[in-house]
This record gives sequence, C-alpha cells and structure tokens, in this order.
Amino acid sequence: MEPIEKLKILSEDSQYDLACACGTRNDDRRHRGGDGKWLYPVALPSGGYSVMLKTLLSNACSNDCKYCPLRHDSNIRRCTLQPEEIAKVFMEYLESGRVFGLFLSSGVIDNPDFTMQSLNDTARVIRRKYGFRGYIHLKIIPGASDAAVEEAVSIASAVSLNIETPGEKHFKLLSEKKNYLNDIIRPIKLMSKLTEKGRKFSRVKCTTQFIVGASDEKDREIVDYMKGLYDRLNFDRVYFSAYQQGLGHPSIPGEKKELFRSDEVFVREHRLYQVDFLLRKYGFQKSDIVFDSSGNLSLDKDPKEIWADSHPEYFPVKINSADRESLLRVPGLGPERVSNILKVRRDSKIRDLLTLKIRGKTLAKSRRFVSFE
Repeated sequence: MEPIEKLKILSEDSQYDLACACGTRNDDRRHRGGDGKWLYPVALPSGGYSVMLKTLLSNACSNDCKYCPLRHDSNIRRCTLQPEEIAKVFMEYLESGRVFGLFLSSGVIDNPDFTMQSLNDTARVIRRKYGFRGYIHLKIIPGASDAAVEEAVSIASAVSLNIETPGEKHFKLLSEKKNYLNDIIRPIKLMSKLTEKGRKFSRVKCTTQFIVGASDEKDREIVDYMKGLYDRLNFDRVYFSAYQQGLGHPSIPGEKKELFRSDEVFVREHRLYQVDFLLRKYGFQKSDIVFDSSGNLSLDKDPKEIWADSHPEYFPVKINSADRESLLRVPGLGPERVSNILKVRRDSKIRDLLTLKIRGKTLAKSRRFVSFE
C-alpha cells in the first residue's frame, strides 16, 4: 500500500485511544478532517485551540488485550508505516497549516522495545531532519524498557501510557499476557520520576487513561487511583474511555450486559470526567464525592448536584458576597461563570442569574442554591 492509504487505515484505528476529554464546546472536541482522518484539539499556551494529527505507527499487535479490536487474534487489515513515511506526511500537514502537532501511538510490533524504538525514531526524524520544535505526543508501549521510556521523554512534548484499570485484579480479566506491575505501573512511575519538578524533563506532560467498563471495576476504585496519579505521581491529566460492547472478547465483563447497558457506559464516562474536574478545578476533596451502595456514581444526577443536595446547610450561597470557593460549590456554576460573577459584582449588584447570560436547565439548577441578598 501507498503511505497515504496506510495512514487512512491507521488514523481510523487510532480512534480507540483518546487524546482529549469530552468537550463542552465544538472547538475542544475531536473531529474528522475532510479526508476522514481524526483531528484532535490542543489548547495553545497563548490561548485558543489548534488541532493535531493522530495516527498509529502500526495496527499489527502481539498483545491479547481483550477489550481492544486490534488485539492479535482479531481479523482486521494490518499495515505499518515507517518513521520516514509518518514524518513526511506530518510535515506536509504542518506546512499546509492543517495541524499543530502529532499524537503517535502503535500496536505492539514483535516486542515493546522494537515498537518503542520505531516511535522514538519517528519523533527524532521530525525533530532533527525537519527541525520541528512543536508538539509531539508519544504513547509509551506497555512493557517498554526504562531506557526506551527515557528516550521518549527526552524528545516528546507529552507522553502517555494507559493504566487501563484501577488495580491488578481487574487488569487480569483483560489480558493474560501483560503484567500489570511490570508493564503498566513500572513505566508510569518512571514517567513521573523523569518529569517531576526540578528535573531535566519537567516540561514534558504525563497523561494516562482508564478503559471504563471493560473490566468489573467500580467508580470508587477509579477515583481512588485517579487521585493517586494526581497527588503522588503528579500526572497532568487522567482520561476515560468508555468500553464499547461488541469490540472485545466475549469473556470480559464489559460484554455482560447486566453490569452496564451500552448507553449507560457513556454516561458513566461523563460522570468520571465531572468528578475529575471537581477535584482539579473546583476545590472538591475525594471525601466530597458521593457513591451509591455499590461504589458507583449516579447515572441520573451529576456529582456536584448530589453533593449540594446532601449539604442543605451550605446553601443558599450569597451571589453578591460569597467567595470564589463557595460559588464553585453551586451546581451549574463553573470557573468561567464564577470569574464573571466576581467581575460583574465589582461594579453593580447582581439581582438575577439571567443578567449573567445563564439560561435553560443550568439556570433552573443554579437558582435553587443561590440568594440575591
């Protein structure tokens, strides 16, 4: 196949590995380009968004990840791009102004270090031959050696490795070949160590992703691990990818409909993102998150509203005098709206949320928890 034909296949297959969270606006969601390739938003340091080209180096894979449609025993059309081929196509996209950066991942070709070397070689060609100094995100291959991980960190802007599940017990239901502690946790800890504050590669961002609903994990377990990734390992972002029934092996829990209906797992993914934002952006603590008796988040109501309903003594919040932390506890009010409230009330008294251009369901939700004293 010609490189562009391979790229069409590999870019399509890369959709199973997310590069961005679920967005609230059109400019922060992934979308397809005119030629069918996935383009992903990246927040720019100067503000605003651009997009990055996302593709696999290869969809050939020796691993047995039972949730993955590209696993070794699946019947798909396999192909592999060479580092020079990816570099050339990427630079053509860059020079035409269609992309800002590159997100590069791969199936495991032969063994983790062989694959990692090919990923690193691609980034090196782009950096050294073409002189590109912008954004390159490299996927760390599970089981890669310490030397291969360090090389990737040295040439990338960001690196990631999917943690997949919260713990070894759940992980064993998804793979019989990979070892959770050696292939997942060891390189994740190394990524953290290499990029910690004050170290040579502290500029490099570290992210990871949970595959939600493929195994039998509970939301409480995911949140516990998520907090550890932020607090102990200083990861920049944690992402969540809802497992889609029908793509994996029939033996995994995600194919057993009594756990979660196929439509529910996407709501579950969204609830986990909401918790992630509450912990990172809203000043919530893990103890503030309410789980049901089974250890899962509610599918019917967002976690911030559940907390508010559970703490009537905290409300109503006085919209014209409350501090930022108190305002962020109000359902429907996020960081941007709270910043606007603080700005507006410096000049005039706020008498209704409508004057802040808050409308619809958000307006109805927020009005229950504020007063205009």
